Amino acid sequence: MPVDPSKLSRARKAAYFVSNLFAQGLIGAARLVPYELRVPMMGRLARLGGRLAGFDRRIRTNLAVARPDLSEQEVTHLLRAVPDNAGRYMIEMFSGREFVDRVKDTPIEGPGLAALEQARAEGRPVILAVSHFGNYDAARAALVARGFHLGGLYRRMANPYFNDRYVRAMRAIGGDLFEQGRRGMVEMVRHLKGGGTIAILTDIHVNGGEELRFFGLPALTSVVMAELALKYGAPLIPVYGIRQPDGLSFRIELHEPIPHSDPRTMMQQVNDDLEAMVRRHMGQWFWIHKRWKQWNGLGIDPEEMVQSRRRAGN
Repeated sequence: MPVDPSKLSRARKAAYFVSNLFAQGLIGAARLVPYELRVPMMGRLARLGGRLAGFDRRIRTNLAVARPDLSEQEVTHLLRAVPDNAGRYMIEMFSGREFVDRVKDTPIEGPGLAALEQARAEGRPVILAVSHFGNYDAARAALVARGFHLGGLYRRMANPYFNDRYVRAMRAIGGDLFEQGRRGMVEMVRHLKGGGTIAILTDIHVNGGEELRFFGLPALTSVVMAELALKYGAPLIPVYGIRQPDGLSFRIELHEPIPHSDPRTMMQQVNDDLEAMVRRHMGQWFWIHKRWKQWNGLGIDPEEMVQSRRRAGN
């Protein structure tokens, strides 16, 4: 959990301070490069840095448990594609106005758009289910440019020195921000009650979440957004910013709203919708992060699953 710098040990404080200087320097240097070259350049750097940081192993492990049917050639391709998209996403977020100007007029497609527009016309709230896929900020910028009162729930970064830069970058893209926690939740609910639209990440491990399925595997998933949708009569709409083959532009899709039923059923449908998108665009989901983890006897440990399969094969 992120803490105040005054409560950190000297060693941890020094490590965060140095990593912040490195990140700030890298972003600053990258922004000196023209946008059309900057984005692919950061994709290439992320591929190299990912190998040095051990991301290749995590990607392989996640793929081994979620998609054991993939060939070695397909896995090798994803070892390049996944960090490339992550690197592009990172510098796009920190490119501010340049990024917004490039994506704000991107066409928005899908049946969810009509539901969103109808809710706005009626003054009703909307909840957008977003994920670490492609670049959701492209959809956020395009929706804000079209006049939607958009807010987002975010989690503070572990590095307190870099967090302020991170928040400023998100604010530059547009919309309101609510920090995860009691105060942020109060502000977010107020935003909803006022007929606003909020975006919440769906594809992160949440201690205390419900054990649902993702790629057929137990994955702890928060059901809060479904509970909010039911409580305030808000459409729950999956949204995706799909990176296009040129690596710089996007296609924005708003899928059919999730039917209101009960929180578990609704969030399982959200997981299923994302899984279908990931299967169509495997390189655009963040296979680097720890979507599958154990908590209080629930969930799975991908590393243990891989080791168990290896022992069984010997």
